[in-house]
Amino acid sequence: MRNIGKVSRTWLRAIELHTLDDLKRCGSVATYRMIKSMQPQATLNLLRALEGAILDIDWRHIPSDRKDHLLKSLQQNHPDI
Repeated sequence: MRNIGKVSRTWLRAIELHTLDDLKRCGSVATYRMIKSMQPQATLNLLRALEGAILDIDWRHIPSDRKDHLLKSLQQNHPDI
């Protein structure tokens, strides 16, 4: 998967997400929340990497409006994030 390194891949396997299709079904925000609950050191770069993997683009090229949408979705019902 694009943007997903060794550590992130290990975290994904820990929540039973093994393929890009698994990630797409779960979505980047829900996946990030699950990982963050188990790995508090995970940063927002992981959220961007997950979204980039889903979109098949480098996470640094995700449009600003999409990044804003991801953050708002993440903060919905979780304002402390």
